[in-house]
Amino acid sequence: MTNRDLKIIGKLTPRIDGLQRVTGQALYTEDIYLPGMLFARVLRSPLPHARIRDIDTSAAEALPGVLGILHFRNTDTMWSSGDRAGRRPLFSDRVRFVGEGVAAVAAVNREIAEEALQLIRVDYEELPFVTRAEEALKADAPKLFPEGNVKKGDPEVATAGDIDEGFRQADFIYENDFKTSYHSNAQLERRVSMARWDGDRLTVWASTQGIYSCRADIANDLKIPLNKVQVICQYMGAGFGGKILAFDFDLMAALLAKRTDRPVRLEYTRREDFVAVHGRWSTQQHLRIGVKNDGTITALHAQGASGMGAYLRAPGSGGIMVLQAYSFPNVRTEVTRVQTNTSCAANFRAPSGPHGAYAIDSAMDDIAARLKIDPVEFRLKHVVKDNWARLNTPIVSNGIERCLREGAEAIGWAEKRRLYANQTGPIRRGVGLGTGTWGSGIRGSSAVVKILPDGSVKLFVGVTDVGTGAKTTMSVIAAEALGIPVEAISVVSGDTDLAPYSTGESGSSTTIGTGAAVIEAAKSARAQLLDQAARRLKVARERLDLRDGKIVNTENSGQSWRIAEVTSANLDAITGSVTTPDGTADGIAFVPDTMITASNTLQQPAKGAKARAVFAAHFAEVEVNMETGRVRVIRYVAAHDSGTIINKLTAGSQVKGGVAQGIGMALREEMIWDQRTGVPVNNHYHGAKPLLHQETPDVEIVWVETDDPYGPYGAKALGEIPVVPVVGAIANAIYHATGLRMRETPITPDKILAAWRDNPARTTNI
Repeated sequence: MTNRDLKIIGKLTPRIDGLQRVTGQALYTEDIYLPGMLFARVLRSPLPHARIRDIDTSAAEALPGVLGILHFRNTDTMWSSGDRAGRRPLFSDRVRFVGEGVAAVAAVNREIAEEALQLIRVDYEELPFVTRAEEALKADAPKLFPEGNVKKGDPEVATAGDIDEGFRQADFIYENDFKTSYHSNAQLERRVSMARWDGDRLTVWASTQGIYSCRADIANDLKIPLNKVQVICQYMGAGFGGKILAFDFDLMAALLAKRTDRPVRLEYTRREDFVAVHGRWSTQQHLRIGVKNDGTITALHAQGASGMGAYLRAPGSGGIMVLQAYSFPNVRTEVTRVQTNTSCAANFRAPSGPHGAYAIDSAMDDIAARLKIDPVEFRLKHVVKDNWARLNTPIVSNGIERCLREGAEAIGWAEKRRLYANQTGPIRRGVGLGTGTWGSGIRGSSAVVKILPDGSVKLFVGVTDVGTGAKTTMSVIAAEALGIPVEAISVVSGDTDLAPYSTGESGSSTTIGTGAAVIEAAKSARAQLLDQAARRLKVARERLDLRDGKIVNTENSGQSWRIAEVTSANLDAITGSVTTPDGTADGIAFVPDTMITASNTLQQPAKGAKARAVFAAHFAEVEVNMETGRVRVIRYVAAHDSGTIINKLTAGSQVKGGVAQGIGMALREEMIWDQRTGVPVNNHYHGAKPLLHQETPDVEIVWVETDDPYGPYGAKALGEIPVVPVVGAIANAIYHATGLRMRETPITPDKILAAWRDNPARTTNI
C-alpha cells in the first residue's frame, strides 16, 4: 500500500460523530436507563489485609427495596482477568487492599442500596500488610499469597550479546537508580455496567475498550456460550488501558440481574474508580552502563522491580527496562514483579514505556554531560538504525534520526543550549529531550463494507471509539479505498451482535489492524461495483474507475455515473434516467438485492520476520523557580514517525493528549497510601492532580512521515507513543536548567528544593 496520490488521507477530517458528542445526543453507558432496573453498589474493605471470619447480611436483606446481595458465601464465580495467576474470586474470604469488593447489593434505588451497605456486618481478622515494593521483597515481609510476593519465575530476564565482555571493553561505568510512582488512569468517564437477561441470554452495556474481549471474559467467567452474551458500547469516554477486558462490576451486575430477574445498573463513584480498578505500576530501576571515552556504549545492565499491587492484572514487564529507541550491542535486563497490599496496577497508555524511557534518557544525558557531547548528537550515535541488536530483527521503517534532527531544529535546540548555559538567579530555563519507540504489529481484525442501492455505504467494524476518533479513522480509510467522500459512509460499531470481530482498542492496534481489514473489504466491494457497472453500462471494465463518489470512464472524462445509477432498477445506461411508478426523486427505484457486500477478516501475521515500530523525539523547554521549586513547561515540540498520518486532526489530538498525561506523570501525579494504615489518602481528582487545560503548554507537532509497506496506506501506530518520551524530556530540561538530576517521579517542588539544598555548587554544572 502506498501513500502516493491520496485524496482524503492526511487531511484534517472532523469527527463523524462530533455533533452527537458535543450536543449530548451520544449515549454513553452512563446514559443507559432501562425500565424496572435496579441500582447496585459495592461494599469495600476498610483494611489493607484481612481474613473475613463472618459476614452477616440479614439486616440488609430485610430492608424494603433490597432485592439481591452477593458475597463470598453465596457466590463462587472467578474473575479470570482480575489476576493472571487465576487466584481471584469475584468475592473472597480474604481481602488484600483497601477498597477490595466484599459484597454487592441491588436495590430499587441508589439511596436504599447505599443504606443496605451500612447494614452489612463483616467480622475481619486483621493481617500484617505491606504497601511498598522494596519492603515486600524482604524475606520477613507479610505474604499476600502462600507462594510469596513475587511472580513465580521472576526475575524475567532478557539478554543480547555478552554483557561481561561489553563491560570489559568500557573505559568507565555509569551507574544510577531511578524511581517512578503509581498513578491513576484518571479518565473522565466513570465506570458503569448495565446487565439484563432475556431468558438464558445476557446483554451487558459496558464501558469497555473491547466489546469482544469483554464478551469473551463474561462468557468464560459465567460459564455460558459466547452466543448467549451480547456486549454493547456505542460511546466511551476514554480508558487509556483501564477498560480492557471484563471487570468485576460487569460480573456483579450480570449475577445480580440473574438473581433478581431485573436489569441491574452498577455504578462506581470517582473514589472507587481511583482505588478499585488499576493505575500505572510503580518502578524501581538500577542502570549500569559501560561507556568508552569516545562515547560508544558497550553494555547495559538494567535491573528493576514493578509494583503490581494486590493482584497481577498485567504482565508488568517489557518491562520497565525496554530499550526504547536505542540499540546497544550487549544487554541484560532483569524485571521482578512485586505484589503489595495496594490497589492493582495494570495497563495505562504505553504501560511500560514512560518508565524505561525516563531512566534511559536521563542516563544518556548524564553520560553526554560527562563526555561534553551534545545530547542530540550523542543519541544520534546510538539510536536504532536497521535493526535492534536485542531482537536481532530488521526494522521495516525508521524515522528516529529525522525526529531528532527536525525536532531539535523546531525548538531551536543549539541556540537555547547556549543561551541557558551557566545561569544564575532564581528563575532558570532549560531544554531537554526524550525519545521513545513502541510496537506497531498488525493484529487480526475484521470489517464489512456494504454499498447500498442509493450509493451510500455502511461500514461495519468492531472498534470502540475510546476518544481517539476510531470511527472517523475507519471512515477515512474506507472512503480512500472506495473512492467516495467520507460523508457517504456511516459506521456501525460497538455491538457484538452487529459488528464484526475486533481485538479491542489496546496496543495502538486499531488503525493498523482494523484499518487494514477495512481496505481489503472496501477493495472487494469496489471491485464488485465496477464489475456490475461494466455489465450494466456496457463499458469495458478496465476503463472504469470510482472517483469522488462517481463511476467514471477513464477514457472519456465527460462520462460519469452516480453509483445509484448502477445499483438501481430500470437503468438507462446512456442517460441514467429511469421511470418509476411512484415518481420518486431522481427517478431511482432501489432494489435491495442489488446491494454489494464485502467482508474481510485479517489474520494475525506470523511473528519474527520483521519489526514494525513507531518512533518519537520530544523536546521540552521548562522554567524552574529555584526559590519555590515550581516547574513550568513553557514550550513543547513533539516529532513523530508514525508512518502516513491518516487524519491529522485526530492524530494531533492524540499527541497533545499524550504529552499532557506525560507532564502529569513527570511533575504531579502520584497515588499515596498511608504506611501505617494502608489507606489511600488522595484517591480523587483533586488529590491525584492530573494536569488541567490551562497548565498544558501548546504542543508543536512535527510529522516525520515514513512509508511503511505493511500498514494501511503506509500508516503505523500512534495511540501510545506520545506519552513515552515526555517524562525523560522534562527531567532532562530540568537538568539543563538547574544541574540537578531528578531521579524520582513525580518531580515535585519539595524534591527540587531538597536537591538544590544538597547541591554544594548551587549552580548549573553543564
